[in-house]
Amino acid sequence: MADIKTFYLPDLGEGLPDATVVEWHVKVGDSIKLDAPLCSMETAKAVVDVPSPYTGKVVKLHGAPGDIIETGAALADFEPDPNAKQRAESQETGHHHGPKKSVGSPAPDDGGKVVASDEGGEVDQTVAVREDEGTVVGAMVSGSHVHVEQAASIGGVKAVPAVRALAKKLKVDLGRVRPTGADGVVTMKDVKDAAANGSAALGAAPVRAVPASAGRHLAPELPQPEAQRGPVSLAGKPVRTAPPSQQASGQPEQLKGVRRNMARVMADAHAQVVPTTLVDDADLHAWIGKQDITARLIRAIVSACKAVPALNAWFDGKNLSRTLHPHVDIGIAVDTDDGLFVPALRNADVLDAAGVRAAIKRLRTQVEDRTIPASELSGYTISLSNFGMFAGRYATPVVVPPTVAIVGAGKLSHDVVAVIGGIEVHRRMPLSLTFDHRAATGGEAARFLKAMLDDLALPN
Repeated sequence: MADIKTFYLPDLGEGLPDATVVEWHVKVGDSIKLDAPLCSMETAKAVVDVPSPYTGKVVKLHGAPGDIIETGAALADFEPDPNAKQRAESQETGHHHGPKKSVGSPAPDDGGKVVASDEGGEVDQTVAVREDEGTVVGAMVSGSHVHVEQAASIGGVKAVPAVRALAKKLKVDLGRVRPTGADGVVTMKDVKDAAANGSAALGAAPVRAVPASAGRHLAPELPQPEAQRGPVSLAGKPVRTAPPSQQASGQPEQLKGVRRNMARVMADAHAQVVPTTLVDDADLHAWIGKQDITARLIRAIVSACKAVPALNAWFDGKNLSRTLHPHVDIGIAVDTDDGLFVPALRNADVLDAAGVRAAIKRLRTQVEDRTIPASELSGYTISLSNFGMFAGRYATPVVVPPTVAIVGAGKLSHDVVAVIGGIEVHRRMPLSLTFDHRAATGGEAARFLKAMLDDLALPN
């Protein structure tokens, strides 16, 4: 009887709880070599190619493109080639290839030891505690279930977020790409092929009919039909019923990737932090000439961090300890169609205005292309949400542990201001400062906000 080996989805980076199948590079019955690409998986941070752990035949694939598979769940079954050289059990590729063990679980060979981490290593008679998992933020959980669903249909095109990001990067119009995936899903290969042959260039003129005298007639390209609402959800389950007089207005959809992680992180932050918000308006009337508003905001935060270090800190709620940072790394909230990213602007305290602008441009480009390293999405000491570039004056932005504070910048406005002897119209910027009241006092937060107001009031 053939020896069947099951390959379990490894931790694809820093404690991520699950990943979405983007594309299989093999099918059942195919032969595959050790370390050859098995599939592409989308996590909350990137699209990762998973290599084959065996040389042999693929017996079963546990999931289709668009399915969410939790870390530690079965990914594929193999029939190893007995005549080929296989990787020894002790030779890890950097990922654990067996069912996931939690920290502190018994080691397989010695009941007197415990597993220190999912990446290997043991400690005697103690339970090791994992360090901060690194983020789009927050603690991660794992399980052994597969969430079956299809790629979301937007504008009549079915594709997972990673495929849409690739299309944007390669300047490919998804609406003009011929899908080859199951149920009309556009795959990564479809996008790459379209980019290579130029058949679906973004912004290209659509194909038009030419006169018969030209020798032949080409039918005009037809627009993609809008997605129709059906009796089942994208997960293949019946939609919720409603009274006969009412019509269903939507279908439940499983969250994926970045948006899925954002939901976990926000809930975790809400459960842990004791948030308090202060608001005020920065008067920009004294500014000379045109200035970079974001660069001035960053400079004001740095100035406030130096004046009140208590808010440029991390707080450990379990051990009731805090870490004050001598440097300033600012997490910049970046909104995307896939969800919220928070890349870190490193060493903001030593950057000038040009350096700030260049660094933010680089981070934003990497986020949009989904090429940003996981290391750039963690470790910041304070956060900034510049929501005013869209709309809104004041907010209560969410503080994400272990940070202590986040600054929100609202939409600029021209306000009537009372001055000695009369009134004037000044340009002002609404500011909101949310802080964790477990780690900082109201006085510290007020002094921090005052330091920002003073710096933003300077002419240049």
